[in-house]
Amino acid sequence: MKITHIEHIGIAVPDLAKAIEYYENVLGLKCYKTEVVEDQKVTTAFIKVGDTKIELLEATSPESTIAKFIEKNGGKGGIHHMAFSVEDGVANALAECEEKGVRLIDKEPRKGADGLDIAFLHPKSTESVLTELCEDPQK
Repeated sequence: MKITHIEHIGIAVPDLAKAIEYYENVLGLKCYKTEVVEDQKVTTAFIKVGDTKIELLEATSPESTIAKFIEKNGGKGGIHHMAFSVEDGVANALAECEEKGVRLIDKEPRKGADGLDIAFLHPKSTESVLTELCEDPQK
C-alpha cells in the first residue's frame, strides 16, 4: 500500500453551522462544500487547509456513528478519524491490511463524501485511531 498524503481529518460536531462559523470567522478558512451522505446518516462540510481537508461531520440521525460518538463524548464533538489517500486502490490496501492482521470495518470499498471511495479500519487494530483509507476514482 502506498499512502500519498493525509486526505482529511474527520471532526464530529454537534452543530455544523456553528462549527463552519468558527472555521470561517475565527480561523479565516472557507467551507467549499457541504453534502448529505444518506447511508452514513451525516451531513459533511469540507474545509481545505493547504493540501489537506478538514471534514466536519454532523449526525442526521440518533442512530448514526457520529451521534453515538458525540453522545459518548459528553455531547461534545472532537476528532473522529484520520483519513489517508492510497495510490494503489482502497481494495488493494484493505487486502494488504487484512493480510497483516488488521481488523477491518469495511471488507470492500464504498462510496463516501466528496466523491471518494472509502473504507475504515477498526481502531482496535490501529493504535486506537479510527483510520479511513480513501481513493479518488477520478484520478
